[in-house]
Amino acid sequence: MLDTLGNLKRTKYCGELRAADADTDVILMGWVHKRRDLGQLIFIDLRDRAGLAQIVFNQEQHPEAHSKAEELRSEFVVAVEGRVIRRQKSNPEIATGEVEVVASRIHILNNSKTPPFTIEDEVTASEETRLRHRYLDLRRPRLHHNIELRHRVVFEIRKALDELGFFEIETPILTRSTPEGARDCLVPSRIHHGQFYALPQSPQIFKQILMISGMDRYFQICRCFRDEDFRADRQLEFTQLDLEMSFPRQEDIFQAIERVMERTCAVVGVQAKGPFRHLDYKDALRRYGSDKPDLRFGMELHDVTEFFEPAREKLGFEGNVQAVVAPGAAAWSRKQLDELTEFAKSAGARGVYTVKVTAEGVSSPLEKNLGADGLKKLAETLGAKPGDLIVAAAAKEQIPHTDTSLHVGGQIRLHLGDKLNLIDRTKWEFAWITGFALFEWSERDKRWVSAQHPFTGIYEEDIEKLETAPWECRSKGYDLVLNGNELGSGSIRIHRQDVQARMFKALGLTDAQAKSRFGFFLDALTYGTPPHGGIALGIDRVVMLLAGEKSIREVIAFPKTTAAVDLMAESPSEVDQEQLDELGIAIKEP
Repeated sequence: MLDTLGNLKRTKYCGELRAADADTDVILMGWVHKRRDLGQLIFIDLRDRAGLAQIVFNQEQHPEAHSKAEELRSEFVVAVEGRVIRRQKSNPEIATGEVEVVASRIHILNNSKTPPFTIEDEVTASEETRLRHRYLDLRRPRLHHNIELRHRVVFEIRKALDELGFFEIETPILTRSTPEGARDCLVPSRIHHGQFYALPQSPQIFKQILMISGMDRYFQICRCFRDEDFRADRQLEFTQLDLEMSFPRQEDIFQAIERVMERTCAVVGVQAKGPFRHLDYKDALRRYGSDKPDLRFGMELHDVTEFFEPAREKLGFEGNVQAVVAPGAAAWSRKQLDELTEFAKSAGARGVYTVKVTAEGVSSPLEKNLGADGLKKLAETLGAKPGDLIVAAAAKEQIPHTDTSLHVGGQIRLHLGDKLNLIDRTKWEFAWITGFALFEWSERDKRWVSAQHPFTGIYEEDIEKLETAPWECRSKGYDLVLNGNELGSGSIRIHRQDVQARMFKALGLTDAQAKSRFGFFLDALTYGTPPHGGIALGIDRVVMLLAGEKSIREVIAFPKTTAAVDLMAESPSEVDQEQLDELGIAIKEP
């Protein structure tokens, strides 16, 4: 027979007990974490969200409580009345290790089946099993910590932006479909048959309208939805900090976000101090092979195409060749070099060319193609020292107006940085990346498309290139990067309707198409739109980095799998035919 809670009121969380609580009476509530039966004494570790407390049931002192404790099993829900005493021997492994509670009464509030995995930080269960039983997974201390950290980060964001004069304003979840780079998640309308709402990929148009409305400073912790191709660290629905300002200089937006990041990093004891460094987009690509460079280590890229040019036909590569100097890697074995080659090919390399620099000189399979003098000159130019390994690569595929060798070189740089333990994991290196291209080439559509979204501002001196040389147009966009991760993206927006019309034309949209997709927004632009700009930061990714996790699923309460499935709620699911008929929808077989 299970007990009822009745008028029992918890007086402390389990994990809050300390030596100062000795000789006081408490009522604790939680889950049985572990049970140890020593005959006359039964010990249980009682767990709640604050931590563990050791409870002692003594047969001589409290025989009734001891008898009930014999029924306890893992994950039973109980309430314990007792007295806090100091332990004879403290346990430094837990925060409450100086004390224990001698139970005078126990109330068994619910029982439990045997869980499919133990409720501990280190579990051997697969992620699929954990996600299917997410309600159990979330009981683990590590997940508790992550969810609490997420709360504190969001709380600090709200406080910081309130102090800076921002209003938190909600924007619609059910809106119209507008092209923003990914497929929309559509919601059929029951009232308006054949018409659909779309879940927002971002509040982009609405936050710009808020600036037109004179709200001046807006922010929102908002849910966004993107039906993208499956990727390991993407979610169908995600959370972002959305922010917009009127009459801003780029520096004003940077300063606001730097203040936010200073406050959020302080939650985990990390000191982040603005202003953050700035890197031009092209410079970041040239030096690090990435527009989200990991700045915790050096090992920059070098364009060594000129050294390889004489052997271009023999080596059979196209485009440019990038190289890095890997310190101490000259001693790598054939197996390690083969693994490096396989990684490089998976990253899009045509092949990998290595040069070992030793005290005796320079050696490489390239000698027959580049010559001994060519190799020596290459090593000297790159500043390679004895013990270093020069790793060079060209890209397998070429994209118009894009140096694909930089991306390949950037991936090799990160791989070597990890393998050689060059990355200082204690560093928090922020950077603003600016000077992005306004357009990017779409291989699928064989045309230039907006690199960010069609409302991104353009440098005034580049406006005349919109129709003639779109690849030379620079955007007023910017990204915030931390340790090789893009935290967020933003821009100064287009606020003039004439420039917006030219932008749509450059993207191949007719006036009718632009009006159909963005009509209400284009109309709003004609009523005195102020200069404005903003940014959106990925909350999931920020918390993931602060928590030291490798997947955003570990900091989201109810995430979906890489196949966009909620295993716990068994979503998505089929619906009744009656519901489909009411919406006027027929399922077409694939």
